[in-house]
Amino acid sequence: MDAAPQRRERLATLVADRGFARVVDLARELRVSEVTVRTDLAVLEGDGRVTRVHGGAMPRGLVAERESSVEQSRTRLSRAKRAIAVEMASRVRSGDSLLLDVGSTTLAVAHALVARADLDELVVVTNGLTIALALEKAMPRFTVVVTGGTLRSLQHSLVNPLATTLLDDVRVDLAVLGATGVDAEAGVTNVNLPEAEVKRRMVASAARRVLVADSSKLGQVHLGRVAALDELDELITDDAAPADRVAALRAVGLAVSLVRVRAH
Repeated sequence: MDAAPQRRERLATLVADRGFARVVDLARELRVSEVTVRTDLAVLEGDGRVTRVHGGAMPRGLVAERESSVEQSRTRLSRAKRAIAVEMASRVRSGDSLLLDVGSTTLAVAHALVARADLDELVVVTNGLTIALALEKAMPRFTVVVTGGTLRSLQHSLVNPLATTLLDDVRVDLAVLGATGVDAEAGVTNVNLPEAEVKRRMVASAARRVLVADSSKLGQVHLGRVAALDELDELITDDAAPADRVAALRAVGLAVSLVRVRAH
């Protein structure tokens, strides 16, 4: 009797139960090679049961249900994101070097930086193609560096393999980070694991780290861990943030700046 169908059923169950399972762990548990696991996961993905991501697999639909494209995200709470972005951009000085993460709020930061005609000799490293194109308008005042890596379509982001190679060799003044969740206990998290991996490396490559996130992200917890709150210097969010959640973040030592969002 062919053992492959039974093994794949077991794989599908493990992925469903855990939410995310690494290839190396599945291979060890099932006592098969990593090549066999990847082949089985490819079959399960073709059957619509799992979604393969870098290093492992997730249940089908987990990413699609929670992650929006950057075009969809930028239309939600757009005034709040613009206000956060303007505040963030106001803190950048000529001659600074910074990492600019992917996301709709960080894209708004890119536009706000371009709008600052007084900024000069700014070096921006990004793993977002949309962000790089937005920053291109400020060249040659800005030097824009793209990390390289493997393209993800939803966020037009570059992830591993190869996305973090450049980050190992840079040390910037400031990392401007995005995320899909920030919580007093769980810290900063992101729905997408490959992007979370790059974000973690950005945290390690910067002297100062600021999270820009609209108020809907507060209290949210997602699959991929980005950073503990003590690894951040500040959160910039909008003034619609629930007072209890802001208080909880401040109670554990995170500086939180609330930006006023003007009505139409």
